[in-house]
Amino acid sequence: MSEEFDETFQRSRLRSLLDHFSVLKYPREAPEVRYPLREVLFLVVAATIADCEDYDEIALWGRNHLEFLRRFSEFHFGTPCADWLRVVMNRIGPDLFQACFTDWALALRPDAPKLIAIDGKTSRRSHDRAAGRKALHLVSAWATTERLVLAQEAVDEKENECAVIPEILERLDLNGAVVTIDAIACNPAIATAITERKGDYLLAVKANQPTLFAEIGRYFDDPEARIAEHTAVDKGHGRIESRRYAVSQEVDWLSGDRRYPDEPRFPHLKTIALVESVVEKAGSVSTMRRLFLSSAALTSHRLEQAVRGHWGIENCLHWVLDVTFREDHRLRKGHGARNMAVVRHFAINAVRVGKGKHSIKSTRKLAGWDPNVLANLLTPSSH
Repeated sequence: MSEEFDETFQRSRLRSLLDHFSVLKYPREAPEVRYPLREVLFLVVAATIADCEDYDEIALWGRNHLEFLRRFSEFHFGTPCADWLRVVMNRIGPDLFQACFTDWALALRPDAPKLIAIDGKTSRRSHDRAAGRKALHLVSAWATTERLVLAQEAVDEKENECAVIPEILERLDLNGAVVTIDAIACNPAIATAITERKGDYLLAVKANQPTLFAEIGRYFDDPEARIAEHTAVDKGHGRIESRRYAVSQEVDWLSGDRRYPDEPRFPHLKTIALVESVVEKAGSVSTMRRLFLSSAALTSHRLEQAVRGHWGIENCLHWVLDVTFREDHRLRKGHGARNMAVVRHFAINAVRVGKGKHSIKSTRKLAGWDPNVLANLLTPSSH
């Protein structure tokens, strides 16, 4: 591909990204606008990818990279100051901004992955005690194979995660996907929402459903139960962990007439599963059991892939946002915390797709040093 064609290709894709922002309405009256909203948002996203952590750094980066920014839009009056950025990000309606993010994330990889983990994370320092505002809690849909954020939704506290999960599911193409969710969403309504969209669920069962948890546990303790299983062992840092992955398609006993009031009934149930971890460290041994229900006819190896993929949302998304993107940095007023969380997910998607052999941290620094690296991250090629 020639350099001229490559630059034209990048410009067209970046303008496409800018076009995603064009549907947003400016939070100020038109006569006051010196900086088009689409340009402000593009600046914030680009600077966040380029290792900027707050509005002061974003504004400084913009002033020093105006030539790069003008390759893709006019920026007639230059770039705004940090206070302007703060006001704008606090006032933008987060729901529509989130919809723009989801459209862009899905367009990045039209070959949508088939393992999707849904989980929540609290930005611990986003609270505002003076205003009586709790910390921001975001529920994210994470494509575990491709390691991309597909969608997110804010709730006022962790206990309300279930209320927004159906909204997230409606935005995604679940055809053929296995959706993994923790025990907080282990209920027939969530399972139905997934299967109605032609996906399969893998739901954790914990002690908050004690009867169901105990019955499935007793089944896997039965030496005559029909079980397929394998064991995986990890060693390192003075620790040995063996994990037993076991599945059974003997589920008829869970779908008969109700044996007690409000007994849960899960649609299209095909598999019950067990993951049993035994950890040896410093002369002590600990055991943990995790139980699951699934509408997919899982093998023990497919169970391992799905469960380990779900754990990846903590290691590959939550940890990166906390440590690399410093998500707990104080952004408390208005919609700023929620909108900047969306921006960080824009950034993490772009960096993950285009980082190559470098770490996320190193790739962000490279993007800050070299505009061509940043342009490549913002214009990922299709696979």
